[in-house]
Amino acid sequence: MASDQGAFLSAGGYTVGRLLISEEDLQARIRALGEEITSDYAGRAPLLVGVLKGAFMFMSDLSRAIDLPVEFDFMAVSSYGHSTRSSGVVRIVKDLDIDLADRDVIIVEDIIDSGLTLNYLRRNLLARNPASLEVCALLVRENHRVDAAILRYEGFRVPSDFLVGYGLDVNERFRNLSDIRVVTAASDAANDGGVA
Repeated sequence: MASDQGAFLSAGGYTVGRLLISEEDLQARIRALGEEITSDYAGRAPLLVGVLKGAFMFMSDLSRAIDLPVEFDFMAVSSYGHSTRSSGVVRIVKDLDIDLADRDVIIVEDIIDSGLTLNYLRRNLLARNPASLEVCALLVRENHRVDAAILRYEGFRVPSDFLVGYGLDVNERFRNLSDIRVVTAASDAANDGGVA
């Protein structure tokens, strides 16, 4: 479902409203990230590890913006369950199929929130002996708790609003929006808006 700036959607007690990042701005930034990765990994074939489900749209567009042979694998991790707040415990739901030993690996994340999930993933993947391990995040919360040196590639800094669209969801809804918008619950409850 494509969205335009005048569209407002409601479902499951949530209302999608204010446009935060347009489709055009997303695609321009992703092209720039692809060019940067192409330059940094010249002569190599990085393995992109997408964090499901939220990063699938970003990883698809990012991979096409990288002018190198790349391979893909996916992990699914959870710290949310069916809630909009992190439980504080990260668990692997789907592990990788490809051996990371001696590979140049780039973790592709939709959003860095508290940093809990990313820190867990980095520890887990570093234990698998990759040649290198970097992070490419489309969105990074302004108040994240991740060492800046870990975030090699960063798309946009975003506020603490709950966000949907371009892979981000609330209760599996609104992932297919082509832009990123702020969503509010009928109860106006605060939430964490993505991967921790």
